[in-house]
Amino acid sequence: MKLAKLLSLTAAPFALLAASPALADNHADHAAAAAASNGPALWKVADEDTTIYLFGTVHVLPKELEWYDATIAEALTGSDTVVTEIPMDAASEAALQQLTLSKGMLPSGTTLRSLLTPEQTEIYAAAMAKIGAPAEAFDPFKPWLAGLTLSILPLMQQGYDPNSGVEKVLLAKVPEKPRDALETAEFQLGIFDGMPQDAQVTFMMEAASGIDEVKPMLDRMVEVWAKGDADALADVMNEGMDDPAVAEALLYSRNANWAEWIDTRLDTPGTVFIAVGAGHLAGAKSVQDYLAQKGITTDRVK
Repeated sequence: MKLAKLLSLTAAPFALLAASPALADNHADHAAAAAASNGPALWKVADEDTTIYLFGTVHVLPKELEWYDATIAEALTGSDTVVTEIPMDAASEAALQQLTLSKGMLPSGTTLRSLLTPEQTEIYAAAMAKIGAPAEAFDPFKPWLAGLTLSILPLMQQGYDPNSGVEKVLLAKVPEKPRDALETAEFQLGIFDGMPQDAQVTFMMEAASGIDEVKPMLDRMVEVWAKGDADALADVMNEGMDDPAVAEALLYSRNANWAEWIDTRLDTPGTVFIAVGAGHLAGAKSVQDYLAQKGITTDRVK
């Protein structure tokens, strides 16, 4: 699986950097971003007394991208509760920083570079130089945390901003509304922290060797998302998704869990706006597919 796609499936890494500006010394010029032509897709599930909107998000976006429109605004402001993947209030983001520090650090006496072969060390040092950091800067990090940081920092240095991510924008529009979450940050970070160390190193080295590719890949994903082309987004997401175990852990099992959450929530009257990574609402085994298996119809609103 391409790293940019993997990152699109979890909100925690971007929430972490949004809450930790010191991790991202963004000194590069911001890239220009075109306005959305048709606007991102929005779906609705409803019964006689409950309406649940499903909105696919991108967790980090260029500041200049315009995507919020009247249809999205009507659904959002008319909802009783806003639901995101993980809690995204200030207290939760502070707790996320502490959780990352507790989970993401190597034992005392072990350094990140001591886990690498000479060839890997050379590739890693070149990647660190590209983001303007000394090779030893991430020595205390476990490989998964170094890999996440190596993936996200280049995006931020080239105009992407977690604080411009869809969830951040939506929540800022309706600060008074009650919030809920489908998962915990601990669960999402656990996906990475639970990988064996050799798999973590592989993950990090993919980030290091592909440091020049992550932005073009995310650019493509954002382009089709902004047009509301869910089929094209699914095609981009499926490219290189060749590890069934990873796809199951990061995407399919979570989609099934969320469909179960929605099915249960339909028993309670009211209106809910759910905002989750767009990859979860596109392609085979999407949240909509799992809802259909339960006999629940999902209608495209825009």
